[in-house]
Amino acid sequence: MKKEKTEKKGFHWFILAVALIVIYKILDNLTGVSSWLSGLLSVLGPFLMAILLAYLLYIPCRKIEKIFRKSRLLKKKARGLSVLVVYVVVVLLIVLLIKTVIPTVTESVIDLATNLPSYYDTAIEYVEEIPDDSIISRETVEGIIEKVQDIKIEEILTLDNISMYVEKAVGFANGLFNVVVTVIVSIYILLERTEILTYLRRLTKSMFPQDTYRRIDRYFIKGNTIFFKYVSSQVLDAIIVGIIMSIALSIMHVKYAILLGTMIGLFNLIPFFGAIVAVALAGVITLFTGGFTQALWVIVVLVILQQIDANILNPKIVGDALEISKILIILSVTVAGAYFGILGMFLGVPVVAVIKMMLDDYIENNEIQTAKELS
Repeated sequence: MKKEKTEKKGFHWFILAVALIVIYKILDNLTGVSSWLSGLLSVLGPFLMAILLAYLLYIPCRKIEKIFRKSRLLKKKARGLSVLVVYVVVVLLIVLLIKTVIPTVTESVIDLATNLPSYYDTAIEYVEEIPDDSIISRETVEGIIEKVQDIKIEEILTLDNISMYVEKAVGFANGLFNVVVTVIVSIYILLERTEILTYLRRLTKSMFPQDTYRRIDRYFIKGNTIFFKYVSSQVLDAIIVGIIMSIALSIMHVKYAILLGTMIGLFNLIPFFGAIVAVALAGVITLFTGGFTQALWVIVVLVILQQIDANILNPKIVGDALEISKILIILSVTVAGAYFGILGMFLGVPVVAVIKMMLDDYIENNEIQTAKELS
């Protein structure tokens, strides 16, 4: 027993020494390490995407597998069949998206870019009809339109930018192999998920003391619950909001209703700020395409629908997945967005939620320990 403790202690010291050496080398050669990490991430990209894809499809696979296990005939093949069913459904949804939404959105974007100058002239005509005693002065609206006019579509669609888009499209085509690798690896991860998790638990248990292992296991389970519930609920909420907004804008006969609804749904993935930016953009675009009155009504309707989503729909979908204050949400979106872009704005919130959970646990343990010492 004493020998085992000595060996474990020695192993921990060895790990610490290796970690210190690695940290020193990283600090000593940041440029080389950055280049090496960039190359490594590029190679491991398909495998990391496979892990993410398997992670997102894990819950549907597990639920369908439970249904198949109730049948004696399908019990032995339940896992394979569940993975097959989920991937068939995903492929069908992608095909449906490509056949319906994407062509409409693409056509709307091209039409909007082409007709932007004429939309500006129309908006100006509506502004000139605003009465002098109106609540919103004509000068204010004209100032806003002039600022929007400064955004020239021809500057966005320069030859350099178009060539960059073409290069990205070619790069995407060349990345088809990576997509295939991602799908295949994600399938194997889902099929062998029990063995993978068992091995990781055994490895963690052998590296850390029992109390530390239990804490890590608990953090992993709770953190996984927070991440999955947050990601799945935000995506579901964005889809529902996109559909509702598209329908509402279509009823109002707003041009590019599907484009605007889709844009609002996508922006809704970003907590707090996404809804504000989406409504503002929808209002500006409608000002060009439908005039001031329609733009005003669009903003009013979208704000009302966003409030319904924020206070009724979103809490029902997300539930208690994130038990953090609005201040932390704003802070996480701002900081993570500044360093990691759009992805950071989306994932910053659950990361902060997990960190808060760990800090709460640390504080609670310290308070219990202090109470024991005082008693």
